[in-house]
Amino acid sequence: MRHGVVVLGAGFTGLLSFTLLALAIGTDYWYIIDVDKHNHTGPDDLSSHSGLWRIVEGSNSGSVIPTFTANMSSLSEAERNLLGLHKVVVIMLPLSLVLLVLGWICGLVSSLTSSPRLLTGSATYFLLCSLITLTGISIYIKYSNQAMEDFQRMVSPESLACVDVSFGWSFVLAWLSYCLEVATGLQLLLAARIAQMKGKYESGVAIAML
Repeated sequence: MRHGVVVLGAGFTGLLSFTLLALAIGTDYWYIIDVDKHNHTGPDDLSSHSGLWRIVEGSNSGSVIPTFTANMSSLSEAERNLLGLHKVVVIMLPLSLVLLVLGWICGLVSSLTSSPRLLTGSATYFLLCSLITLTGISIYIKYSNQAMEDFQRMVSPESLACVDVSFGWSFVLAWLSYCLEVATGLQLLLAARIAQMKGKYESGVAIAML
């Protein structure tokens, strides 16, 4: 396998992972609550979809989630726990996005130098970024499940029968970004291995020619 092909593949997947994570963070379809209008007798559309920053209910404009502006003293213990989980998510995922930019630059430099050590370092960096992304996604799942459990305790089973909840396409984009971050790291490790073998081969040829 050629070194240049592997490096180009790593550059493409690294750039794509950044793009997908940026789209996921900036869109509002992480969590979708769909209320069946045929079974719901109220006049309002209670369906909603939410992202990391706001909630859009029905046809109304979105309302910003008060992650850092909420008055903690007026919240219950459960609400404070939810807000704490949400704070971690909105810090970790944007942090991962920034680190991906730095990782892509490091990967580009190490690819141009064809240094096995630099390539290995860049690969390790991308794999660490993927862990941060995975942690953010996992905490979001915990946050969503806990929010749903609190909602179920407040709503009657009859009302829940017409409610369908699911993760949206923004959430899927975040997962795809994580997978591509791992793929980028593995490709850089492969590129480091190829560069190392190429260096040994060239050293052997040089010695044989002496």
